[in-house]
Amino acid sequence: MLLHIIARGKIGRSPEAQLVARYEKRLTWPVKLTELPETGGRISDPVSPHRTVLLDERGRDLSSEELALHLARWRDDGVRETRFILGAADGHSEGERAEADLLLAFGRATWPHLLARAMLMEQLYRASTILAGHPYHRS
Repeated sequence: MLLHIIARGKIGRSPEAQLVARYEKRLTWPVKLTELPETGGRISDPVSPHRTVLLDERGRDLSSEELALHLARWRDDGVRETRFILGAADGHSEGERAEADLLLAFGRATWPHLLARAMLMEQLYRASTILAGHPYHRS
């Protein structure tokens, strides 16, 4: 299953970009990173069947194990692409929230976009290691 991270803004050459690259290299699942301008831009059509996860302050605060279970279920159900979308500074519209398969939050705090991107990559790597029985994640 393709893990497609779609984010507004450019990460550039930053410490967060180094973290994203580190976890991208470690992931054994296929990963695609798409950066969009702050407004506008076009996302390619998804590979179907697909799921959409919005990173949203109103989302569910899942444990790493719960996120891994979502990914495993979708993978096992034949989902070919899961899109993780980080919105612009104003977040997502009500319509986008309503259409999403999952709203995901990293706690109740508000995180800078670049840091949230790095945190997402780490959580995707962690979820993949949980599913593989790798010792990276220790309860």
